[in-house]
Amino acid sequence: MIKRKVVSIFIIFIAFLLQTTLCQSMALANVVPNLLLVVTICYGYLRGRTSGILIGFFCGLLLDMVYGSVIGLYAFVFMTIGFVIGFCQKIYFTDSLILPSILIVAGDFLYGIYYFVTEFLMRGRIHFGFYFLHVILPEMIYTALVGILVYRFLDMLERFLTSHREEAGL
Repeated sequence: MIKRKVVSIFIIFIAFLLQTTLCQSMALANVVPNLLLVVTICYGYLRGRTSGILIGFFCGLLLDMVYGSVIGLYAFVFMTIGFVIGFCQKIYFTDSLILPSILIVAGDFLYGIYYFVTEFLMRGRIHFGFYFLHVILPEMIYTALVGILVYRFLDMLERFLTSHREEAGL
């Protein structure tokens, strides 16, 4: 149990460091993949609602500290997405990538809508079509492509940690 928590914290920090450094230089169409959102969605899908909320909170809090204008907004939206995705754990299929891909796209879409409402709509900028075509859609595609790789890695890691735990008799 402790190993899973330590590994989760390590994965969050690695995703945060990659998103804030390396991914900034790999921007395509002026968007970068949202790795912390992918980590939140993957853990919510693999472990359930409670992990989705906790991982989402810490991922969002890291983003709030670096990019947020108000502490707690990113944490709230990531917690919400992690909680909603956590309901899908009951329909978990180990070999299919279809549902995780759909969940990553849907989560990134919700994140894009949230970001549009809080950063643009509240300031009177109502050009949603332009924002959708130039920001939300490219980020959804890029995040989904990177998210499939991250999901595969986290799925294998979870299977390893679970099988290792069962072998130890815990």
